[in-house]
Amino acid sequence: MDTSLQSTNDRAERALAALAEKPEGVIEQIAAQADVSPADVLSVLPAGAAVLVPAARWDAVWKDMTGWGEILLIVHTDDIVLEVNGALVDGSEGHGWFNIHGDSPIGGHIRKDRCVNIAFVDRGFHGRRSCSVWFMNGDGKAMFKVFVRRDKDRALIEDQVLRFEALRVAAAF
Repeated sequence: MDTSLQSTNDRAERALAALAEKPEGVIEQIAAQADVSPADVLSVLPAGAAVLVPAARWDAVWKDMTGWGEILLIVHTDDIVLEVNGALVDGSEGHGWFNIHGDSPIGGHIRKDRCVNIAFVDRGFHGRRSCSVWFMNGDGKAMFKVFVRRDKDRALIEDQVLRFEALRVAAAF
């Protein structure tokens, strides 16, 4: 067997084993336990739980999400899980960055060219449905994630769920 295929199979087996232990756990923690990337874990989720679309869909995906209202943006690294509530605003490209500035606490500069695909993730998380859009880099990690918000009763905001589901279908084509 080709060593790269063997390596891919080995990563998938480790990801599946770690996922079996915590099927609704934090993807990054499952990946660390299995010594694989978060992308490896997303790839072994049940069918439809992680739908990948090409990074070329960035502009359309971002533009649609600017109409979702207040979302939860998460940046998860080995050192921090940063959570910011706010609306996404239009971005512009300049000097090699995707720049976001506007009337929102979410702002900054993103190396858009490092995005290799966008994952629409719809899975259980600690007993509840969770819907998010992950902008993935070539290292198999999420650059950042945009989550459908929850209301005061911890239920997903239905309008955002509908927009997430529609965008997932539209972006795949």
